[in-house]
Amino acid sequence: MDRTQAPSLSAITEIEFVAPKVRAINDRVNLYHMPHVPNDTARFDLYFNAGKIRNQESLASFVSGLLFSGTKDKTSVEINSAINRLGGFLDTGLSAESAVISMYCLKEHLPALFEILFDAITNVSFREDEVSDFLKDRKQKLQISREKVSYLAQSNFQVELFASDERYMTILQDEHFASVTQEGLKQFHEEFILKGLDRMIVVGDLPNDQIDAIIEKSKGIASNGDASFAETLENRIGSKHIEKEGALQSAIRVGRTLFNKNHPDYLDFLVLNTILGDYFGSRLMSNIREDKGYTYGIGSMVAEFNKTGYFLIATEVGKDVRENALTEISNELDRLRNELVSENELDLVRNYMRGQLLKSADGPYAMTDLYLSAILQGKDLEFYNEALKAINEITPERIQELAQKYLQWEQMTIVTAG
Repeated sequence: MDRTQAPSLSAITEIEFVAPKVRAINDRVNLYHMPHVPNDTARFDLYFNAGKIRNQESLASFVSGLLFSGTKDKTSVEINSAINRLGGFLDTGLSAESAVISMYCLKEHLPALFEILFDAITNVSFREDEVSDFLKDRKQKLQISREKVSYLAQSNFQVELFASDERYMTILQDEHFASVTQEGLKQFHEEFILKGLDRMIVVGDLPNDQIDAIIEKSKGIASNGDASFAETLENRIGSKHIEKEGALQSAIRVGRTLFNKNHPDYLDFLVLNTILGDYFGSRLMSNIREDKGYTYGIGSMVAEFNKTGYFLIATEVGKDVRENALTEISNELDRLRNELVSENELDLVRNYMRGQLLKSADGPYAMTDLYLSAILQGKDLEFYNEALKAINEITPERIQELAQKYLQWEQMTIVTAG
């Protein structure tokens, strides 16, 4: 072996994935079990069709926040103490289209923690004192958020971006606090939690009898119907500014509605997006942070819904350079439309994306998350090998073609606040 010579490098072309086991809860809802965990850790997730689009008066947000507020027999303190005694870590999340509850724990405690969680969320009583305290806290947090230019820009951007479907436009308003009732909370809970379980995930080396028990318990809350989601969304094109007196910074949001994994341009567009703003050496970072010094950070991303998606550029800059920053963002889109990306830059991005994909598939937890992201759009793990193929084969000409098609400044929704 000649140690003066570096080993040859070759691009990876395939990843050997391990898929979770698929177990049916009913004829449309599955439990996905990843047993290949080499230690005693575990996680389970419950996904519900209880996202923000299910109600235009923010009931999804209120119910999600109150799920562990107590039952007829247990207070919120007792529930959380029981979880803590068993070393569980509880996490909840709410998006436009779904609500998720996650529990991280040791596998020996997973059955007991599942029982505690299941009892808490199915028997929540929405006690008046708990609801009142929760609403006061949430209203105070909303007032604090409204002082931040990032919140003002993002919330208004959401309204403009999803202008074609009011379900996706909904943001928390003062009147929502005044209109909430115990009966309304219970009705939403019954319809979208007690009848809304859409999928369940268990990661951990658990025996089949424990998985069987979880499935049996979950049958009563599993959804029996297909949830409705937007097939397409259309953004309101143009610019909007929200003035914030006394603000030293301006938040910027630029974007448009787009697509998800099912679109033929999706994989190639991910490469274009990475070049533009999805890694530290991206063009937006190089120009607006490194060269101009307008911001500490700027990035672009592709976000997905069940049946569609959107593209977003986000940053915060000094209010005195807001218009300059917008000009430079527009210039970077122009460059991608009018000039071919160099092979050196493309090779750098290819290597970065291959590395990120390998990192995303490192271990049973990460691989399970990749699998879930794929099946949401009817794909499987082979989708990520297709992604590798697209990364390896894309050309500068194809990148320019996509930029000309999707990165026209005249197609964008632009919102600033500050």
